[in-house]
Amino acid sequence: MKELKHVNKYFYKYKWKLILGFLITIVARIFALYPVQFIGDSTNIIQKYVSGEIGSAATLRSELFYNITLIIGATLISAFLTFLMRQTFIVVSRHMEFDLKNEVYQQYQNLSLNFYKKNRTGDLMNRISEDVSKVRMYLGPAIMYSVTTLTLFVVVIWYMINTAPLLTLYTLAPLPILSFAIYKLSVAIHKRSTIVQQYLSKLNTFTQESFSGISVIKSYGLEPQTNTNFVELSNGSKQKNLDLVKVQAFFFPLMVLLIGVSNTLVIFIGGRQVISGEIENIGIIVEFLLYVNMLTWPVATVGWVTSIIQQAEASQARINEFLRQEPQIKNLQPKSEPILGDVSFKNVSFTYEDTNITALKDISFTVNRGETLAIIGKTGSGKSTILELIGRLYDVSGGEIQIDGKNIIDLNLYDLRNSIGYVPQDAFLFSDSIRNNIRFGKTNASDEEVMEAAKNASVHKNIIGFNKGYDTVLGERGITLSGGQKQRVSIARAIIHDPQILLFDDCLSAVDTETEEEILSNLFKISKDKTTIIVSHRISSAKNADKIIILEDGYIAQQGSHQDLIQKEGYYKELYAKQLSEKEM
Repeated sequence: MKELKHVNKYFYKYKWKLILGFLITIVARIFALYPVQFIGDSTNIIQKYVSGEIGSAATLRSELFYNITLIIGATLISAFLTFLMRQTFIVVSRHMEFDLKNEVYQQYQNLSLNFYKKNRTGDLMNRISEDVSKVRMYLGPAIMYSVTTLTLFVVVIWYMINTAPLLTLYTLAPLPILSFAIYKLSVAIHKRSTIVQQYLSKLNTFTQESFSGISVIKSYGLEPQTNTNFVELSNGSKQKNLDLVKVQAFFFPLMVLLIGVSNTLVIFIGGRQVISGEIENIGIIVEFLLYVNMLTWPVATVGWVTSIIQQAEASQARINEFLRQEPQIKNLQPKSEPILGDVSFKNVSFTYEDTNITALKDISFTVNRGETLAIIGKTGSGKSTILELIGRLYDVSGGEIQIDGKNIIDLNLYDLRNSIGYVPQDAFLFSDSIRNNIRFGKTNASDEEVMEAAKNASVHKNIIGFNKGYDTVLGERGITLSGGQKQRVSIARAIIHDPQILLFDDCLSAVDTETEEEILSNLFKISKDKTTIIVSHRISSAKNADKIIILEDGYIAQQGSHQDLIQKEGYYKELYAKQLSEKEM
């Protein structure tokens, strides 16, 4: 159970509620014993009536009625306390599940982009849902039944030993066999539980990717092949679950067998002791039979609880695998300070860890507050990497990035990112209303602010043309909108954030030239006191910038203003001539 040590902090957090639950369990189990004793006492009364020690039927009825009243009363109290016990343990386990899910989710948010490049979404979802649910079963039901079983065993066995020591010894003789069987089976369950969870992650990943890429699957007519692959994966998962269930299926038949052996021993050994006079009252035999059957479910739960713990151990190991990972990007400056927006790259180089591709090589430039920088280059030249480094989604491999004259690593990470409005190349919209998607940049924005941002992004007219306007709920990843509309809603989200630094990563590629000019005109008005960096393949997006950088294979091939660059031979002049002729045509 070494992996489950991670959740011990939650037991400490809720220790008082758990202690209360433990005390309620003890009292509930004690009251559960009284009906058994009263039944044994009633049996003795009947025995005395049969033997003539009690001569009056009225006396018999009176004593039996009294005992029945006590049995009902003790049973009701035990049932009520059992209800309180379940409320305590199960509710606490739900609180622990809530805390663990939040811990995992927080870790997911802290981990760097490289982590998400190496792990699939379906697997991440499975660990925060299925795996946490398995651990919750250990935190709640497993603990509750363990406490119940332990308490019942201590109370019942103590009473049995005090009543008939030899009979107790024979009655409990099958338990060591049970313990050994549980040990052997639990090892097999642990191994198979791990495999089952791994297959479930694969199944979730395949399903998630199939739904996300359904348009590609349909357009290529791959539905039959995709379905075949899903069936194969599903059958594999089913087989692994069956392998697990086959091992688990040994538990309950084994419990029933051993309890049957105990009952037989009670009747045989106890009967001989009654005949020999070692046990005076036959009610003791009845009590022992009831005690053995009372222990049937707790003994059976030993196997069930063992299975739960083994599955929880396997699931917590998978969760810990992620929780132990250290985020590559850490906030090294707890002190908050304002960001003005001066950006400077000094001999910056960067290599992607997952592909070992060097995207930037000895890059140096400066953009002051209020200035606009345009970055142009071929695909794979490192344009988007510059924006990701400014947002500190990655740390540089060499050189230094300075914001307001300070190394970016020495700035408060949250202040830095809060000062940036970033529009990625692949605009991501949530499955929510258009209003809330724009408000994502400023959660407390008024409707007027939302509309103003949409107007500046030239998407307001499109939005009001929808049946529900700004309350139109988008499909997953904004599939309801066209490419250009998604880009403009994403731009509106960045504008409403009102940041000190605006980063636009080729976010006008899906809009026409006229709309592009309108958006750029609005952006230049908005960004007068802001640092703006525009990545684009179009000269029209870059020509009005204060500075223009041409990237080629990770190097700065050219830099200067639009007027400077069109006078020099190179990529910018060629691109300008090409796009100008295309526009004239």
